[in-house]
This record gives sequence, structure tokens and C-alpha cells, in this order.
Amino acid sequence: MRTTAAITSVANYLPDYILHNSELEKMVDTTSEWIMERTGIEERRVLKDKDKGTAYMAAEAAKKALAKRNMQATEIDLLIVCTATPEHQFPATANIVSDMIGATNAWSFDVMAACSGFIYALTVGSKFIETGTHKKVMVIGADKMSSILDYTDRNTCVLFGDAAAAVILEPDTNGFGVVDSKMYSDGSGKKYLYQVAGGSLNPASIDTVSNHLHHITMDGKAVFKIAVVKMAEVAVEMMDRNGLTADNIAYLTPHQANKRIIEATALRMGIGMDKVMLNINKYGNTTCASIPNCLAEWEPKLKKGDNLILTSFGAGLTWGGIYVKWAY
Repeated sequence: MRTTAAITSVANYLPDYILHNSELEKMVDTTSEWIMERTGIEERRVLKDKDKGTAYMAAEAAKKALAKRNMQATEIDLLIVCTATPEHQFPATANIVSDMIGATNAWSFDVMAACSGFIYALTVGSKFIETGTHKKVMVIGADKMSSILDYTDRNTCVLFGDAAAAVILEPDTNGFGVVDSKMYSDGSGKKYLYQVAGGSLNPASIDTVSNHLHHITMDGKAVFKIAVVKMAEVAVEMMDRNGLTADNIAYLTPHQANKRIIEATALRMGIGMDKVMLNINKYGNTTCASIPNCLAEWEPKLKKGDNLILTSFGAGLTWGGIYVKWAY
């Protein structure tokens, strides 16, 4: 019998501060109506504490996931953090989180695939379970996007929020968990969504800071056009590869980048919006936390055996899809 990686616990962490569209109207030349029409976002969370970063949110989500499973942090074999806003360039945010929660028996590392980070990391984590080398793997998606936003740029500052969410993976031999996945990337699309400074090519300097080069640079129209196609294609690919139909899919769990992209993906799959996990209106685009945050919110509605299609698209360009059969 094939061993798969089943999700046995999921939990999220959301900062207390809510940044409404009405507040953004006072900061940049935009309106709540424009933001809602173009993105579907009404509000988003922001981690205001200056002494807290991505690792803090990730650790809080991890603690909640462990408590729900009645598991000790010392039982975790491997901890993976996917993030586009690491605590530091090094050490890895996953190393810091492991220490914060007391996962002293786990080795840990970060995965960087921008908004596709969680599905990349979930795929990677599942392989350690499938091979039999690991029994308990934690995957955390966390981003403090407010730390790299230019709140004078109306094209980007309205889109993103801060959050973290964690899942625990354990072995299953009854067909539950991560059944199938397919990841893609295309580096030629780098020019559409990136951060100019902060790496080895453009290290931090007075000029890079004063010119806002440490913030997000995005060609929104180009990203939208590609994301609409790629997210839908990979979702349908997961259906075709696994004999799934609109009728036997319980939920589409998409990256919360833009409501119109999500609607286009659902339409291509032939499912109604009643089968789509959608919370972009409350949290905006939380990057790597987006998909697991949906899972955490919908967990009370999920039933053992439910078929889920997870799909995402992000800078890189990166995209992919995962077929998950819910395990509890």
C-alpha cells in the first residue's frame, strides 16, 4: 500500500490590526470601490509590532497546530517554512521558528517560491513522509508583507496582508493526504514581479532605500494575464490526472491573489463559487500563508475523504497544483 502524507492538523495566526480600505483611501489615491472591483479585498491584517516579524507569526501558528493535534514540538522530525519575507537573509526563518517552539529534534529549512511557496513546501514535505524517512513534518506559510510594501504605491499596497498558517503531515496508507502534485516555474517572467534591492546584485545602500527599491515591483496587468491561465490550467490538470469531476471535488483551495483570477479558475474547472474557499475580502493576499489560512478557516466544514484542489501562482514565475484527500 502506498504511503502518502496526510494533513492531520492545521492552524493559523492573524495579527490583530485590521487595515480597512477606508484607511488606505487616506494614504493613497484610491477608493474602496476601486479596490473591491479590481481585487475583491475589503480589509487586511497588519503586524504592527516593530519587534515582531515573520518568525513570530509562524511560531504562533505552529503552536496552535501542535496543540490541536495534542503533539509536542519535540516530536517534529522536519520543519519547513515558506516565506517571501524571511526574518533575516540568514539564518533560515525555519531555524528560528524551531527554536521558538522547542522543536529540538527537527532539522529545518526555508522554501522560497513567493506566493507558490506553500504548495512547493507541501510537495517537498510530503516526499519525506512518502519515502518513510520522516514521520511528522510541519509546513508553515508565513509572510509579513507589510515589511516590503510601499504605502505610497496604490498598485501594490492595497493587495497584501500579514498572516501565518501551519499544517502537520503524518504517514497514511488509506489514500488520504497529498495524492498528486505538479509544480512549474518560468524564470523569464522575473521582470513582472520582483524586489529590486536587498540581494547580492543590489545590496542595501542609501540609494536603494531612498529610491524604495526594497519594496515590491509589479506589472499587475502582465501578472494577472498569466496567472488567470496558469492557475486554471494546473487545476484542470490535477482533475484530469486523477479522474476528478466538478461533482466529486469538495473545494477549490486557491491562492488568494485576486478574486477575478479565482473566479476564472473555478469557471474553467466547471465548479460554482460555493465550492471555492474565498477569504481574500478579509485578509488580502497573504502570500505563503494564503492557502493554509483558507484550510484553517474551512477546517470545520471539511469531512474525511473530501477532495481538494490546491492551486497557486507567484513571482518567479512559479505555479502549481496539488490534489489532497482530506484525512479527518
